[in-house]
Amino acid sequence: MPLPLIIWAVSDGRAGIENQVLGLAEAVARISPAKIIKKRIRYTDFFDRLPSALKIFPDRMLSPSSDSLEAPWPDIWIAAGRATIPHSSRMRGRSRGQTFVVQLQDPRHNLNAFDLVIAPEHDHVDGGHTLSIIGSTNRIEATKLANAHKAWRNKLKGLPKPRVCVLIGGRSKAYDLDAVHAQILAEEVRGAILQARGSVLLTVSRRTPIEARVVIEDALKDLPGLIYDGQGDNPYFAFLKAADHFLVTEDSVNMVTEAAATGKPIQILSLVRRALNTGEKFEDFHETLRAKGITHPFNGVLAGTPYAPLDETRRAAAHLLEMYHNKK
Repeated sequence: MPLPLIIWAVSDGRAGIENQVLGLAEAVARISPAKIIKKRIRYTDFFDRLPSALKIFPDRMLSPSSDSLEAPWPDIWIAAGRATIPHSSRMRGRSRGQTFVVQLQDPRHNLNAFDLVIAPEHDHVDGGHTLSIIGSTNRIEATKLANAHKAWRNKLKGLPKPRVCVLIGGRSKAYDLDAVHAQILAEEVRGAILQARGSVLLTVSRRTPIEARVVIEDALKDLPGLIYDGQGDNPYFAFLKAADHFLVTEDSVNMVTEAAATGKPIQILSLVRRALNTGEKFEDFHETLRAKGITHPFNGVLAGTPYAPLDETRRAAAHLLEMYHNKK
């Protein structure tokens, strides 16, 4: 029996980035036996401010709290995020070709430095060994959701259906969510759930401004359901399993893609554009999902039908392994 592959899942530790690398690594492990080692890269404050091109001695610039990046090298390196680029782009040389280097998202770097770049379609990354996928890789998988649901089963059982999972993002380069718009969204969401005689499963993002969060939680708190306030165990995976319907803000590719992996109806909550020339890539992403019948606009009424779950992570994992074995 062949030895399991050693996979390093490398990120800066931010949840949205780390979940992408872990999701792909776990999908690979479901196809071929593998041992996954999580690595978090952190720079000292001074060097963290430098662009990737100026991190010419990246190992020396790491914070003492960063995980070690030393031999023995992994069979497969999967990384995402700006912090990883200086290390990813050197890994083939450092490992003398032993390590198959995979970079997620658009690295904005010489693509030939990597064995495979897996980027969202809406980033329009071409050239080198690239694979375009809809949205982002993720950790959504039936067994994982079922196990998460067990821990929350007692709190979720008996909630009226449809159970509407409301996933709120917030402020980004392209979008904003102020208290005024939050109030409008919250009242529309509240009205839709009341009309359907359902319940709410609400979770917000680290990017949700506190004033918007307070408004939304206050407007929905008297509905049947659960509101995750960021304290204690995170019910996010349990919510994905329990939900019958999703309402997701348009700013988060990750949350929309994760909801789409369930095959349940999704409606998109509009946010405020921060500038007229921002958000075009997001619109490309949303147009793709609308065309496939996966998502629908939200106009104050629950709508949409089930569809074949979006499983781009499995497709990416199969492609990665094919390239890995062909290289060997």
